[in-house]
Amino acid sequence: MNWNQVEGNWKQVQGKVKETWGRLTDDELDKIAGKRDMLVGHIQAKYGIVQEEAEKQLGEWEKAHENDDWKKAHP
Repeated sequence: MNWNQVEGNWKQVQGKVKETWGRLTDDELDKIAGKRDMLVGHIQAKYGIVQEEAEKQLGEWEKAHENDDWKKAHP
């Protein structure tokens, strides 16, 4: 997944992130602003998991959302 696209469409992507990681607040998502490393860190902290697990979860999320409409509309 191209994280430049994620950053550019962050407002649209936030809802999908929140569906998966509902403990993340809107304020946290605003601060993350589509930065992958920040998202991993927040997932790790909110869910009390190690970085490798947060990376794994995010990788699975990326695969699941490769063909989402926001990405097709904004290549």
